[in-house]
Amino acid sequence: MAVRAITKAEVVDGCKIGVILSMGDQSSEAAFLRLVADHMAAEMRLRLGRVGAGWLFILADGSPHPPPDLTASVSTGKGSKPPPNVIFILGATEELVQRGALLTCSKFVGRVRLLGLDERTFWTGLVRNLGDSIYDEAALWDVVRKAARKPIDPLLPPPGSVSIDQMLAGARAKLQRVTPNQAYRELQANGAALGAPVILVDIRPQAQREKHGGIKGALCIERNVLEWRLDPRSDARLPVADRYDLVVIVVCQEGYTSSLAAYSLQQLGLLNATDIIGGYEAWRLAGLPVDTPEEVILASQGRDQRSLASRAGSVV
Repeated sequence: MAVRAITKAEVVDGCKIGVILSMGDQSSEAAFLRLVADHMAAEMRLRLGRVGAGWLFILADGSPHPPPDLTASVSTGKGSKPPPNVIFILGATEELVQRGALLTCSKFVGRVRLLGLDERTFWTGLVRNLGDSIYDEAALWDVVRKAARKPIDPLLPPPGSVSIDQMLAGARAKLQRVTPNQAYRELQANGAALGAPVILVDIRPQAQREKHGGIKGALCIERNVLEWRLDPRSDARLPVADRYDLVVIVVCQEGYTSSLAAYSLQQLGLLNATDIIGGYEAWRLAGLPVDTPEEVILASQGRDQRSLASRAGSVV
């Protein structure tokens, strides 16, 4: 069994890995697996010890448990619990074994109990009901594959990832963004050019609308439920979202989040979705209709005057 497992081992980042989930007699399986594990450890050290290659294996007792004793359950009020299954994690280094043990505890949360760590490269534990689910063997393979991966620089972006600036630029490349005045004219025309209804959707949270003010006539749908409310296929959609040619103009505070939201709507099939350049702040500065509390108006006027004074001072 040990030789077969080593021969059929996978290789992840130069590290040999494998899983043995045995299905023997549980009463003697722990001693048998310990014997196999000792042979495997000796063989792997002999084969790879000199070249310093990594290896990580999990050996576990997957013996099926007998059905619960219903007679005892009825007579005593307590069902008999099956004994836990033994699991061994062995590897070339303490770090590999520790990663494997931590991932195992996470995979089988609430089911694992540590028995011991021998020579820092041999971990022994117990797992309740191991092998009762077809998920268990796949979970153990997932543990060794992930534990065997070489550590990466946490500051090095993973291949294929993009920065938020790149994500934003990619989204905006798909949009026909509009200025506040263009959006206002489109709303007044009510989609006459396209023959489809036009709606203005304010995705800012309520606290932000209360602080800065809102847009009269805008449909307020907060960002976390936007797709569910406007997807024509969604059971939670609004009545207005019953067609894919709907023109959705999204607005946020400054025109950043709205671009990502509008692109997300396009991915749902709402190809006329777009957003307002500069967001609500640009809409307000353009003198377009807003619904703003008096105290916010005064604060905004103060900010605008300070901004103009600052610009005048910098010019002088």
